[in-house]
Amino acid sequence: MSQPSSIARTLRRPVENAESVESVALLGGAAIFILGALVGTVFFWGRNAAISGPNSLGAFVAIGAGFVALVAFIAGRLLLRSGSARHEHTPILDDLRAGLHVRNRLDVPGAKLHWFDIAALALAHAFIALLGWIGLADLLERSFIGAVVYTLPAAVLAGVALAVSSYVVFLSAVNLTPMLLSLVLALFLVVGALASMLSSSDPHWWKKNLSALGMTDDVSALAFNVTLIIAGVIVTTIAHYATATIPVRTPAEVKGRNRVRFALIVIGVCLTCVGVFPVDRFFLLHNTVATGMTVVYAVMVVGIRWLVPAMPRVFILLGYVFVGVIAVLAVFFAIGYYNLTAVELVAAVLIFGWIIVFLRNTSAMRPAAVTDETGTTDVSHLAGPASAPAEL
Repeated sequence: MSQPSSIARTLRRPVENAESVESVALLGGAAIFILGALVGTVFFWGRNAAISGPNSLGAFVAIGAGFVALVAFIAGRLLLRSGSARHEHTPILDDLRAGLHVRNRLDVPGAKLHWFDIAALALAHAFIALLGWIGLADLLERSFIGAVVYTLPAAVLAGVALAVSSYVVFLSAVNLTPMLLSLVLALFLVVGALASMLSSSDPHWWKKNLSALGMTDDVSALAFNVTLIIAGVIVTTIAHYATATIPVRTPAEVKGRNRVRFALIVIGVCLTCVGVFPVDRFFLLHNTVATGMTVVYAVMVVGIRWLVPAMPRVFILLGYVFVGVIAVLAVFFAIGYYNLTAVELVAAVLIFGWIIVFLRNTSAMRPAAVTDETGTTDVSHLAGPASAPAEL
């Protein structure tokens, strides 16, 4: 049985193995707890803190957690990158046998994270932490009406919340996979949209359309538009990972895969443009990119049977059903049975749900290492067939 690593060795090699990653996450969380408790003591000194609202415990935790999540995610990716670079000359077979260091699980041929991808994912984690703690504080405020938190308990609770945020986000950064990437997108969209809806200054925004959330000058509009912009960047990231593992053996299959990738990138760019150009100031451009996103999605779903012949038939049928539902809802809106907000909400859920399921299906196509009866691990097929066309 191997001996546990010392703290000094863990700090020198933070991503050497799963044990060291957990240890670094715990050490980072402990440091954040101490720092958060000290800052919280100064912030709440001499007064009792409300659970939610301005200058409250919830506001302090939410803002602090957002900053901590941003730093923890970037630190995790940088440590993982430095660890991978240190072992880049280690044979793959040895890594599979001994597990010498933690692998970058987003290290997929034909796809990689750029600086803007990391920035978008870091901001997504920060917003999830920020809005998540605000929502929890509001819920607790309504559960303990009139309650306040004393100075020292407030400081300790703040330290614990910040430590938990640091721990979770750091592990998410180091262990990020294409599957987890899709879950981050889904959670970010849900949290961002709900925060915008709950904080909207217009209680009847839903009588107009979904884009009405981004029309005002208050916090809800900022949350809505920023959510769309960051989500669009994440979708373009997913576009590469969702298509990189699709098996291709002929030029036609390469062309089909690239067209699907291009369509997903267009959807991501259109989503970003929806947030960049609010409907009240850029009516024509906003509606053009919003409609174009739906049209590109429908064309891709209808043609994916020929573009990617390896896709499971059940998934292809699911896409047809989604497009059919959106078409029916559009008819309901045209005859006045549904308002535009309902159509947009359902269409958005279906489109992003399809993208997430698409990523899960294509990730399942990725070949894995195979161990034969002699105990030898065969990794030769991981690179794909020798005749496969080069990645664009």
